[in-house]
Amino acid sequence: MNNSLVELTREKIETLEKELLLNDHPSIVKGNTESFPLKHSFSEGVYIREMLMEKGGTVIGKLHKYTHTWFLLKGELLVATDKGTNTYIAPCYVNADAGAKRVIHAIEDSVFINVHPNPDNIKNIEKLEDMLTCKSYNVYKEFKQLKQ
Repeated sequence: MNNSLVELTREKIETLEKELLLNDHPSIVKGNTESFPLKHSFSEGVYIREMLMEKGGTVIGKLHKYTHTWFLLKGELLVATDKGTNTYIAPCYVNADAGAKRVIHAIEDSVFINVHPNPDNIKNIEKLEDMLTCKSYNVYKEFKQLKQ
């Protein structure tokens, strides 16, 4: 995919997210809710985030700073990123690229798990999210430049 198409897709994903966050429609949920419950687990050096997704639900995930692995334990998902759209059927796993932001649609009831490195064994979810994710693609670009 060429760079201009990637940039356009990224802009569309961020615009969709902003519009949904501003909308108060009852079918749009924001954050950890009964519709998309999250379970947080920890092992030495590892943070595991499990989400249950009901059939028909759609989530716009956070933009991840680092590569990580996610697992689909149950169900079927349609996942769109700036690199394209793929369908995943459980059981499967994906090594996700850093800088990825996903729009995830549950074709069936699904169990979706992200596994992240947690070298400092942080258990505060806000601190973990700050450590692992960025608010926008521009912030991610700045993060990448500082990292070099």
